[in-house]
Amino acid sequence: MPSSRTTFTKPLLISAGVALAAITLGVVSWQATKPAESGPAGSGSGAVAAPRTSPRTDAAAELKALARRESGDKLAVGRADAPVVLIEYSDFKCGYCGKFARDTEPELVKKYVEDGTLRIEWRNFPIFGAESEAAAKAAWAAGQQDRFDAFHAAAYAEGSKEKGFAGPRLVELAREAGVPDLQRFEADMAGEQAAAALKKDQEEGYRIGVTSTPSFLLDGRPIAGAQPLATFTAAIAAAKAEAEAGAAKQ
Repeated sequence: MPSSRTTFTKPLLISAGVALAAITLGVVSWQATKPAESGPAGSGSGAVAAPRTSPRTDAAAELKALARRESGDKLAVGRADAPVVLIEYSDFKCGYCGKFARDTEPELVKKYVEDGTLRIEWRNFPIFGAESEAAAKAAWAAGQQDRFDAFHAAAYAEGSKEKGFAGPRLVELAREAGVPDLQRFEADMAGEQAAAALKKDQEEGYRIGVTSTPSFLLDGRPIAGAQPLATFTAAIAAAKAEAEAGAAKQ
């Protein structure tokens, strides 16, 4: 199974403009988490629906507009004007998020971020309780000292989530990530700005119907679960071609 799933107690705040997109993303999430119909048990083969299941044009445009493209975004990599944007909704306690972070994301960065094609924007979407939320705030705090990527790598390292994300462990991860001012890190992690940033990401996910992690939007098209690298490369190639065709018409 390529994604982790939980039941939300908070209502989904779905606006009329993205209602269909939310339904689409929810369906894709379910398809990504259902048992594979073929292949080894739990392999998730044939579970990807995003490339062939797209929301209607106006809803897709609204989802595409969720890309913030802020040049100073501490939780993003890649050019703000990159032709393709991948938004990732993830939880540090999610095993499949860790698999994507270790196996797939570095390849996407090497192949597409470094040549200017792709921008990846992280959204903290904790679904596994208090430690998930604490880790999300810690990642944001590390980002304020330009160490988000290093904290992200440390938190998703093999075996890391099994050690938990209690307060002392988060400080240990920050130290491992090279966060220079640990006192500031702890203050930022506990501060109102971290809580507000987390709330913003969560509400965005709830509003569009995210129900499992990891979930992605690639230029407005949903992809659910830690799908194989080939799924992302094909989707990025298609989105890049679409962006280039649109630019040529202008």
